[in-house]
Amino acid sequence: MPEIPLLELEQVDTYYGSIQVLYGLDITINKGELVCLLGGNASGKSTTLKTILGRCRIKRGSIRLNGERIDGCRTKDIIARGVSVVPENRRIFPRMTVLENLEMGAYLRRDAADIRRDLERVLTLFPRLAERLNQQGITLSGGEQQMLAMGRAMMSRPGILLMDEPSMGLSPMLVDQQFELIQEINNHGTTIFMVEQNAGVALSIADRGYVLQTGSIVLADTAENLLCDPMMQEAYLGGDTVCETPWGGK
Repeated sequence: MPEIPLLELEQVDTYYGSIQVLYGLDITINKGELVCLLGGNASGKSTTLKTILGRCRIKRGSIRLNGERIDGCRTKDIIARGVSVVPENRRIFPRMTVLENLEMGAYLRRDAADIRRDLERVLTLFPRLAERLNQQGITLSGGEQQMLAMGRAMMSRPGILLMDEPSMGLSPMLVDQQFELIQEINNHGTTIFMVEQNAGVALSIADRGYVLQTGSIVLADTAENLLCDPMMQEAYLGGDTVCETPWGGK
């Protein structure tokens, strides 16, 4: 029997009031994959994440997590089932310390010993955070706040990690560093679904990708094939051929 997808959206239509914003979305994410959702502003990328999280209700279609429908569930119940999110613009708790922010990521858990082990794992992955445990979040740089947002999400021990525009507001050098960390998190077994405008760098670390335009999927393929696709080259990659990926790729 084929493996059940970890997360599956099937023919999903989402509306804001009477205005339809997602049209028949079909997205499949298998355990262990890093899948990216690409598209320009107002294409529906963030709405897709909100729909998965139950913040936007679907009118047609279904969303399944490990084969069980979650459309119609409350956001907190979806998170309790193992879905975690690194939100757009990070949204850390600015007046709380780094340690307190990380502890908030585990607020639904009761396994104290495992929480301590996961904290050690996060601080090993993000040593800059270990150096700043008692600093308030507001004192961190943009790149450090992004690390904190990722670490906080990982503290929930997610089955799947949703990431909304992780490169937003970061310098090109920091973008490269962040995507190296995202790739490392995925290589350690965390399934990732990442919404991103920076198509070239996202596809360079992804297994597969989907391209969203005005609420509809217009391309879906392996990351390698999308990097070489003429439509992608023209619309999202500046017309350059970038079939070779940095850091060894996927």
